[in-house]
Amino acid sequence: MICTAPTFEQRSPGEPALGVGTPTPRLTWAVADAPDDVRQASATVKVTRSPWGGEASTETATLDSDAQVLVDWPFVPLASRERAEVRVRVHATDGADSDWSEPAVVEAGLLATSDWGDARLISPVGVGGLDEPAPALVATWELPAGVRAARLHLTAHGWYEVLINGRRVGEDWFGPGWTAYEDRLRYYTHDVTDLLTAGTNTVQILLGNGWWRSPLTWNMERMYGDRLAALARLEVVTDDGATQALGTDDSWVARTTHVTANDLYGGETQDLRRPLIDDADHPVEVVDLDLDTLVAARGPAVRVTEVVDAQRVWRSPAGKLLVDFGQNLVGVTRLTVRGLASGDAVTIRHAEVLEHDELGTRPLRNARATASYTVAGPQETVLAPHFTFFGFRYAEVTGVDELAAEDISALVLHSAMTRTGWFTSSHDLLNQLHENVVWGMRGNFLDVPTDCPQRDERLGWTGDIQVFSPTALILHDAAGFLGSWLEDLAAEQDDSGAVPIVVPHVLRGGLGGRPAAAWGDAASVVPWNVYAATGDAEVLRRQLPSMKAWVDCVAAAAGEDHLWTGDFQFGDWLDPDAPPEKPGDSKVDKDLVATACLVRSARLTADACAAVGDEEGRAHYAGLADAVRTALRNRWITADGLVHSDSPTGYAMAICWDLLDDAQRVFAGARLADLARLNSFRVSTGFVGTPLICQALHDTGHTDVAYRLLLEEGCPSWLYPVTMGATTIWERWDSMLPDGTINPGEMTSFNHYALGAVAEFLHQVVAGLTVDAVARHVELAPAPTHLLEHASSRRLTPWGEASGSWRREGGELIVEATIPVGLRGTVVTPGGERHEVGPGTHRFEVAAPPAPDAPATVRDYVSSDAWPRASAALLEVLPLDDARQIAQGLGAFLDVPVDQLGMALTMGGMFGPAAEVQAVVDASLAPSAS
Repeated sequence: MICTAPTFEQRSPGEPALGVGTPTPRLTWAVADAPDDVRQASATVKVTRSPWGGEASTETATLDSDAQVLVDWPFVPLASRERAEVRVRVHATDGADSDWSEPAVVEAGLLATSDWGDARLISPVGVGGLDEPAPALVATWELPAGVRAARLHLTAHGWYEVLINGRRVGEDWFGPGWTAYEDRLRYYTHDVTDLLTAGTNTVQILLGNGWWRSPLTWNMERMYGDRLAALARLEVVTDDGATQALGTDDSWVARTTHVTANDLYGGETQDLRRPLIDDADHPVEVVDLDLDTLVAARGPAVRVTEVVDAQRVWRSPAGKLLVDFGQNLVGVTRLTVRGLASGDAVTIRHAEVLEHDELGTRPLRNARATASYTVAGPQETVLAPHFTFFGFRYAEVTGVDELAAEDISALVLHSAMTRTGWFTSSHDLLNQLHENVVWGMRGNFLDVPTDCPQRDERLGWTGDIQVFSPTALILHDAAGFLGSWLEDLAAEQDDSGAVPIVVPHVLRGGLGGRPAAAWGDAASVVPWNVYAATGDAEVLRRQLPSMKAWVDCVAAAAGEDHLWTGDFQFGDWLDPDAPPEKPGDSKVDKDLVATACLVRSARLTADACAAVGDEEGRAHYAGLADAVRTALRNRWITADGLVHSDSPTGYAMAICWDLLDDAQRVFAGARLADLARLNSFRVSTGFVGTPLICQALHDTGHTDVAYRLLLEEGCPSWLYPVTMGATTIWERWDSMLPDGTINPGEMTSFNHYALGAVAEFLHQVVAGLTVDAVARHVELAPAPTHLLEHASSRRLTPWGEASGSWRREGGELIVEATIPVGLRGTVVTPGGERHEVGPGTHRFEVAAPPAPDAPATVRDYVSSDAWPRASAALLEVLPLDDARQIAQGLGAFLDVPVDQLGMALTMGGMFGPAAEVQAVVDASLAPSAS
């Protein structure tokens, strides 16, 4: 039996957790290898503690529990700066003991404002102003020999990059990140022991505009402040136990760097004829900062997580030198040049797509997305930005005559979360769709969950993360990332409880702070999803005041009749049937969406209250949810289950959010399935409905229709972008039109993760794997289809790896599940037989579900494998130009026998000759056509 090293709520996996903001960090460990059905009975934790400058001591604690995840700190709380090396030994139910785990290291940060000592926030004077070269703050420090340990605690207004004796501190980018700066300013702690020497040491803090001083939003407004500044405290312990510290104060000096311009959307300009940091000293001054706003970093920092090589370099029809990296990504380009003259300019423009074989920059709007360099001479030079990032697959390089692919690469940047979810199947396009979702998340989880990473926006839209958070928590360990962002959300709520539509809140005025359904619901939905994925009730305790405030705000807006009507709403945003210039004009009634969201948020808030033992809150919000549900049903749902607007999103909400009784649910599921058939299985939902529709179909017994929807390749569909070469999720279903031109709307992005929420369905229904961290339970209940040969999901849980798969072998279906130690499992094989299992690997063989029967009615026919072939052939017979027009014409004939379809179409006004139409139908159903 093997026990893994414990982990903490840390910034980056596999590293010491430095500068944690709590004296009692929780521990998580896994039993990586054990006999089947063996579990932990108890555990012993050993800690070696080293106070800053003090002597180490060791103690142990025995935990009589099977808890392995987020276990409370079993020792005296840590003091500021105290280091702890922790090991775990597991005692199993079979009487065996594991060896001691490998050690894990955690260090407390500066837990009190007084720990910052004399360090103050300082800003350059005379340099580093608006539209001036990026500044650096510089100091020297004399140190004796024998430095045992050194830590740098650091934050800034703006982005920082630190050099000590000319060497870069750490691997993090864009610190201290983007938070609700007025309330929460992160600081980071770095181990700089190896960078210091005996004698004179030079510390240089380069400062870039970042989110603090870049023009933000499409209005290009500067939002936070007009001065860059930094707060730092560098501390050392020498071999004799003595401590020394260097803090930022007015004795530091400011200098100028060769970064002559930088901002978030425009990019960066460098003059490499100048030194990185010059030697002309300018004064600094202390500026105000409330140290009580300082918080230790919770989630992972932004880092380079991958280097992508250029796949192709060529000249465009206009003679431009273009580079294709083969993957739409977020980061920067790194270019090596040589043989140029001093003063020569090299410029790199970035874009996500090509249009007419040239760089497609129109979707960037006001973002120039350009890196420009003036080189110093012919020597080989590596060009890369310090203080910007781009969303791109393609680059256009000017200033060099020839370019070898090996001379340019892309550095992928995002918050360095651990990957936790993998999916694969026998369907190549479906596999690529899943990878597109992963890449979309990587690109947009860059310190905050942004909507898009490339144009003049890149904002933390609450609606996008509300719908995507369950998927995010499957694909990556995003709990720390989202937990930090949720604290910003709570800080940005106004006194009424309204949640801004973007967090951090930079859309002041107008609609920016008004409550909007599905967007503000991030306050209730995201904390619940984090809790469900981790079992961590602390996130609910921390966010519950915010959850309640949001629901109270909306309940007040709904009034005594409990119907939220008449206010501005986004509705089912980006419904594919909405005009490009009016993306909020959805088929479903916006007031229905708003009121349904209130039911859901009130119910989740009641559940959160129950989870933390708040019985009074549970009763109140459960009662509110029931009252709003009743009002909604009376207003918008008929007795038989017809939902107002008769739209797919309306039915999907009603099914997934429990707005219906059993009889209504049967009708709603059938109607939703028919709407999918009558739209030829094209997606017809926007931001609200898209994450729900496949699940709603599956839950009401129409899994076959869900698969037809999922696997459709015509536009709009999930797979249409894949067939067009997409490597991320698009904002619009038709961000690129079939002829290769960019959607004419003013708002289109080729890296927008929200519609990728369907990946949750891939894991939990197609592969069938669901992990319930609260109940410590894994369920494998796959929904095999004749359209696939196999599917599997792997999940890295806090307890270890869980996996589930199914595959066809002859006439058998093989179902396999792996349950990690610490969890129980249930395997539901096709046919409904349930098998309760313990930790270990389990295999079941059952008869493979038979192929579907030959279609008897038009409804069956439209859902069958024959329909895609038939609809294409019918377009040659009927005076129509789209398969959806054929499907929509079948609305009155779904119950007609399939052998009468030709006559039905002709009598229905489709004007096709009945005999020819029926011949196409009969040919598509012939055995040789399959």
